[in-house]
Amino acid sequence: MSMKKISLYFLAASFLISCGNDDHNGKKERKAMGPVHVGGVFRMNEVDDFKNLYPLNVQEEYSYHVASQVYEGLVKLDQKTLNVLPCLADKYEINEDATKFTFHIRDKVRFHDDPCFADGKGREVKAADFKWCFDKLCEYSSNNQMFPITFKGRVVGADEYFQSTVDKKPLAGGVSGVRVVDEHTIEITLKQSFAGFLNILITPGCWLYPKEALDKYKEDMSFQCVGTGPFHAKSIKRGEYAILERNENYWNVDEYGNHLPYLDVLHFTFLKDKKAELLKFRSKELDMIFRIPVEMIPSLMGELKDAKTGGADFEMQSVPALRLTYYGFQHMLPPFDNKKVREAFNYAIDRENIVKYTLQGEGEPGEYGIVPPAFTNYDTVGFRGYHYNKEKAQKLMAEAGYPDGKGFPVINLEINGAGGDRNESVATVIAKMLKENLNVEVKIDPMMMAQHMENMETGKSKFFRTGWVADYPDPETFLDLLYSKYIPAKMDEQSYVNLCRYKSTRFDSIFDAAKKEFDPKRRFELYKKADQVAADDAAIMPIYYEEIDRLLQKNVRNFDANGMEYRDLSKVWLEPDKAGKKQ
Repeated sequence: MSMKKISLYFLAASFLISCGNDDHNGKKERKAMGPVHVGGVFRMNEVDDFKNLYPLNVQEEYSYHVASQVYEGLVKLDQKTLNVLPCLADKYEINEDATKFTFHIRDKVRFHDDPCFADGKGREVKAADFKWCFDKLCEYSSNNQMFPITFKGRVVGADEYFQSTVDKKPLAGGVSGVRVVDEHTIEITLKQSFAGFLNILITPGCWLYPKEALDKYKEDMSFQCVGTGPFHAKSIKRGEYAILERNENYWNVDEYGNHLPYLDVLHFTFLKDKKAELLKFRSKELDMIFRIPVEMIPSLMGELKDAKTGGADFEMQSVPALRLTYYGFQHMLPPFDNKKVREAFNYAIDRENIVKYTLQGEGEPGEYGIVPPAFTNYDTVGFRGYHYNKEKAQKLMAEAGYPDGKGFPVINLEINGAGGDRNESVATVIAKMLKENLNVEVKIDPMMMAQHMENMETGKSKFFRTGWVADYPDPETFLDLLYSKYIPAKMDEQSYVNLCRYKSTRFDSIFDAAKKEFDPKRRFELYKKADQVAADDAAIMPIYYEEIDRLLQKNVRNFDANGMEYRDLSKVWLEPDKAGKKQ
């Protein structure tokens, strides 16, 4: 998409918001109560295209950043603390052993106005809508990637209902463990105690959408969004822009009596060049950018330092992230079915050097396990990870049958090309280290995210760059990536969660025990133990634990940073300039 087109879309959106005293829906201009301001367009950019906005198929952050402003679930997270808060359920009860969760749905919550409804007006949400969505979550479909990481093995009757849909004989009544108590109450019964179940309910698979939308749009739900959230989809063109407008009927009100959201429009673009993105931010065509281009950090050091103390013309936010960048091995195919090869690769790279010089200090060396150390109450003391050790790496390679790399095949390292030069810069350094230390030839193969994901899921990628950001603030969301119960029976079937197809009965048994553990301290101890098992197996190749760094225009308010890059834009507002205009 050309810069000219992006500017035109932005100007069009701005015109819709700012013309006259009436807005584009013919309603009077809003007046804010309290120390906030209402109205304006908030402009963001994603450095890769979203893949799918349908709740059961949201698998990467670019889709999540857009869809999470349109859809909601029973609960949500606090943007600042990441604590679980009520959302479409205004209250809930959990029984003593955390096996039964009862949710009370808010009154008068409505779906977005949309042509999928007979009169074009969104109807009121009922408990039966959640029942329908949760049954869909547990149905077999190529458009449903959320079942394995949500209700599978957890909710009574979920596995049985899923199998019945595989057999094309759906059980009457759907998932037996999901029960409509009355018009505004729904009950979920678990197979065993799981105190962290509320975390599962904040994930995309548990978001609410109407049956009418799926009936009308079918596969087009990948970009036709109908939810209950603070913004509704106005205009979306894949790879170019997504314009979301304020939901005039949104249920939430702030402490001053203002109907949320404050903003009128969210405007996403999908410009893939990080340098161009930064230039647009500098010219105030974007209100925020996520992640600073590594190659530009040296030239920005002075400004970034000033930004942290309020001395620059923008604000910088930086927090330790619940994010990991790692390289995956395909365990079911040679040469990475050999544990000693995986160990050798892990010892052959200098993570401290990568973070210090390639990433310019942006992150922490991935010398622990798959769980980032930024998790509160997660103790990494005594954890045996991987530190650079050339001699040990070479010894392990020889023991694997490849002394000085002899006989080892040329390896393709597949990376997603988005994210500026960061991914490619890190890959180049790692390829060089593997060549120098193991005499292994690595060819870097950048590709678009959609193809990259397809290759990883189908096992076509033997060695690949990927990353994970926490779906919820619990180590389980990372350890889940190594759970063998997600591995399909055949190699040519897609493995959506466990991309490496790592299998360990010891890991699985400890992880299962952790999920059943009600005591938080004991549960975290078991998580660490499972993480150690996977590290000892060299299940993956952790590269670095990320930091969240964002640049904001100085007029942006109430946009707290957190370790998940969880964004609740319903309460973000823009300070007007002296002329009374939103910048």
